[in-house]
Amino acid sequence: MEQELIIKSAKEVFSIEIEGLEEVQKKLGPEFVKAVELILNTRGRVVVTGIGKSGLIGRKIVATLSSTGTPSFFLHPAEALHGDLGMVVGDDILLAISNSGETEEVNKLLPSLKNRGVKIIALTGNPSSTLAQKADVVIDIGVPREACPLGVAPTSSTTATLVMGDALAMVLAKLRNIRLEDFRRNHPGGSLGERLKVAVAQIMLTGDALPLVSPGDSMSQVIKVMDEKRLGCALVVEDGKKICGIVTDGDLRRALLKHGDFRNLPVREVMTPNPKTIAPEALAAEALYLMEKKLITVLPVTDEQKKVVGILHLHDILGKGQFKFN
Repeated sequence: MEQELIIKSAKEVFSIEIEGLEEVQKKLGPEFVKAVELILNTRGRVVVTGIGKSGLIGRKIVATLSSTGTPSFFLHPAEALHGDLGMVVGDDILLAISNSGETEEVNKLLPSLKNRGVKIIALTGNPSSTLAQKADVVIDIGVPREACPLGVAPTSSTTATLVMGDALAMVLAKLRNIRLEDFRRNHPGGSLGERLKVAVAQIMLTGDALPLVSPGDSMSQVIKVMDEKRLGCALVVEDGKKICGIVTDGDLRRALLKHGDFRNLPVREVMTPNPKTIAPEALAAEALYLMEKKLITVLPVTDEQKKVVGILHLHDILGKGQFKFN
């Protein structure tokens, strides 16, 4: 009988929290759209603030936003009032979390931030609250009841806040066209073994990111391409992107020592011919082994006809600063 009571009580918590989520889902509308558009169009960051349980949920929202392409950070409201407000600039957006909308520490921040031109998005269960009245956008996260038997411990309300944060992050990620490789770049500290199991095609750079030049281009043109793409190299291609050479920072140094002013030389006189390449279906582990063996940091990715389909940088495998050659 005791076991049945335990399971029944647990199921009641699930039911109450599901009820809360369904109620909040029904409220999704123009204000949510405004919040998404505001974040999507800003040049600044999303600054999330809240205290107590709301602060804990806020930190998780920050982690989700940051890892899916929306730069953000958590601002503790009490610390903000003692100097940390200096981290916030006019282009930033404040995502303020308070179920009651009357959290004193949070509301004290609002005048200073509004004076800086910061837009405010409120996540609150009270659309008539002080926070809601001072916000530019109000997202209603109010739930019918808490799952706590006493009705006081934040349960359904914090779950609703967390899910709303996930909804914002996922919609933004979709609108930003975040890809798997983008997500991986934001998670360089994960298991090395897992990262090395992915195919090169999943993490290579493609399209406009490719630093492509032709054999007859002047070195002045090549240097411009290398500067724009910032990969430390240029891939020399001919006959429909078939690779015939590569120019690296090392090639530039050697050309300077040999020729002096080499800007008017054709790239064919400076490039390293027949560079090492890798196939897109190869594993990242194979690419890493080749990079370490040859002491290089970039690999052209080519198909069976040796046509360039991408380029792989060491940082795309491991994350900046996480790898040292033996």
